[in-house]
Amino acid sequence: MTAVYQSPRDLIGQEGATFGPTDWLSIEQERVDGFADVTGDHQWIHVDVARARQGPFGGTIAHGYLTMSLVNHFLPELVEVRGFTHAVNIGADRLRFLSPVKVGSRIRAKGEVISVEEVKGAIQSVVRVVIEIEGADKPALSVDTISRYYSEQ
Repeated sequence: MTAVYQSPRDLIGQEGATFGPTDWLSIEQERVDGFADVTGDHQWIHVDVARARQGPFGGTIAHGYLTMSLVNHFLPELVEVRGFTHAVNIGADRLRFLSPVKVGSRIRAKGEVISVEEVKGAIQSVVRVVIEIEGADKPALSVDTISRYYSEQ
């Protein structure tokens, strides 16, 4: 279930709040191939199914940056902030790729508010997103996402 905050100010004091998990998302070869086409990263471990079967993972794996980009897919399922005029993605901290995501597996996300502060006329939040792999002991990645919400005063 998505956590809903009626305004960015409602995030203040929410450090430690957790969200998720989201629904599972299947990682298929078509998605990996499309990411390779968009980024120009056609390394065989991602796109050459036959060769990758003989590789270290027994098949193709998703690009780490593909998995990271799916954080944007999962965030709206984790948390919804309302009542602002515009928001910007400031960036990410502490990105760690912890386990490869094999094509054909399913992933989902969990979130946790790490910090919230007022900055430059806005509310800035850091939400740690951890992407889990179904049946795996270790998650695929962990990243601290930084968002800034602006409201008319």
